[in-house]
Amino acid sequence: MTDNKHLINASIQIVPKSTKHDSYALVDKAIEIIRDSGLKHMVTPLETIIEGPYDEIMEVFGRASKTVASDSDEILVFIKMHIRGDRDVTFEEKTEKWA
Repeated sequence: MTDNKHLINASIQIVPKSTKHDSYALVDKAIEIIRDSGLKHMVTPLETIIEGPYDEIMEVFGRASKTVASDSDEILVFIKMHIRGDRDVTFEEKTEKWA
């Protein structure tokens, strides 16, 4: 569907269950990975939204999920994406009228 030339918007919510670690601290690890990726992102109370090429986003989501899973008993991961095959999807087009 995408040729990886166009930007997409995607969001991820990782919900960890751990008997040994604080859930919020585990979520913080995932957010750090997203932040350190250098991709445009926005942390919200329920999920983190990211903008970039599909392959880069999926690689970041994979690292974040694996990192949290390594310190958790189990995790739930919810991903949403907005992809266009012929042009970019940007934060601004969705939010600028609300700024």
